[in-house]
Amino acid sequence: MVIKSVGVLSVGKMYGAIAAAMGLLFGIFIALFSMAGAGLGLAGQGQGGLMASMFGVGAVVALPIFYGCMGFIAGAVGALFYNVFAGMVGGVEVQTE
Repeated sequence: MVIKSVGVLSVGKMYGAIAAAMGLLFGIFIALFSMAGAGLGLAGQGQGGLMASMFGVGAVVALPIFYGCMGFIAGAVGALFYNVFAGMVGGVEVQTE
């Protein structure tokens, strides 16, 4: 069986969803580290904790959106290139049982 073409929007949606999930994971880690940093800052100076907390929450919201959009674009462009080159060289051969 040879895959001669793939759906550009289908691949874009899959890449976008996977990248958005990765962005959410990275955003959560950034939020945790910024909250920890805010806690340390509050113990030392008493200022800057609110800004660090807002940065962490912003990362949880913004990173999945940004990563999802970039993943969709990268997946769609990659699928488009695959379709062009698969037409020239014959596609990818897949064996199933």
